[in-house]
Amino acid sequence: MTRIENEDEAAARLEAALYSSGRPLSIEELIKASGTENRAKTLNILENMMKKTKNVFKAIEIVTLPDGSYVFQLKPEYSGTIRRYASKPILAKATQKTLSYIAYEQPLSSKQLVEVRGSGVYGHLKELKQLDFVESQSVGRMRIYNTTEKFKKYFGIQGDSDTLRQKLFSKVRNRNTNKNTIT
Repeated sequence: MTRIENEDEAAARLEAALYSSGRPLSIEELIKASGTENRAKTLNILENMMKKTKNVFKAIEIVTLPDGSYVFQLKPEYSGTIRRYASKPILAKATQKTLSYIAYEQPLSSKQLVEVRGSGVYGHLKELKQLDFVESQSVGRMRIYNTTEKFKKYFGIQGDSDTLRQKLFSKVRNRNTNKNTIT
């Protein structure tokens, strides 16, 4: 790849990479995408893009995740508004259910997950780990699963596990109440 000297071209390449990836990109990936071959220059361009995005757009943003990766995303407060227009969810329904169960009941062993969600949970866990939404640790021969900081950031959740549990319970209760009143 040829080295890009023009900052506008490098910014356009970064924009294209962030927009089209649909996932967080590491700084190394962004350096390659920009064509600058320079970490400091790429970070400077990213910082300028983040400022411009914040000033120009109201519902979308470029954010740095706790792991140091960058993502171009819809602000969490607008996700409910656009749900009907979104083409494809990031996770299949079954994987979403597994993720919400982990978030609500964490920490959970793989044995507990299989008992409740079935053997398909192994595929869900693989996908959720690739997205860095869950992490695991070994305790003896068991694996224990928890949600990650990236999960909280991505879904706009603040607070500890108890706060998360209360928010999830409240959403489920409200959804069930709304279903009962609509009928």
